[in-house]
Amino acid sequence: MEDLNKYIRDLRHDFSQMQLNEEDMSHDPSLQFEKWFAQAVKSAVNEPNACVLSTATKEGKPSGRVVLFREFKDNQFGLFTNYNSRKGKELQENPFACLTFFWPELERQIRIEGLVEKSTQEASDKYFYSRPRTSRIGAWSSPQSNILKNREELEHLVTGFDKRYPDEDVPRPEFWGGYLLKVNYYEFWQGRPSRLHDRISYTLQEEGTWKIERLAP
Repeated sequence: MEDLNKYIRDLRHDFSQMQLNEEDMSHDPSLQFEKWFAQAVKSAVNEPNACVLSTATKEGKPSGRVVLFREFKDNQFGLFTNYNSRKGKELQENPFACLTFFWPELERQIRIEGLVEKSTQEASDKYFYSRPRTSRIGAWSSPQSNILKNREELEHLVTGFDKRYPDEDVPRPEFWGGYLLKVNYYEFWQGRPSRLHDRISYTLQEEGTWKIERLAP
């Protein structure tokens, strides 16, 4: 590509599929999320439960990565990971986080913010034991976010834990489990022509109700 920056500057896509009006929004953002998620599944969006999890250190240095959320109930998103990973360490220092969904097939984005806490051991066990054996072995084998000498080092760890737990009875590591993001803010974004997008936000109030507002694109 001769001029990457020119190519990037010239990229244009006008969003025109749908619009988003306040009167069409549910009073409960969890119901609105469920509606949009169901439409994403129906539209065969690739990995509809994939989202960017953004965290920050106690000094405010941010980082983000794509994760798969595995539970949603009562305005709480559940995900599972290695507690010793970079995101785990940052959530220990600073429990505020953000999830961002982008479904280009529907020209939609959802931003979700809230406070994160660890799931119960029972919830972590329930999900861990629902995973295939190979995934459970993988949880033991990966010192997530640590530096490896090479791929062979990781494969050696997998081989070792595969021998250590030769049957289906692979226990959950203490360093692996769930988090719950308890939502206090949603933003639903619908792409519109000329970059004049629709943005509707829900902000949790002290009395437990949600304030619904339109934001400038």
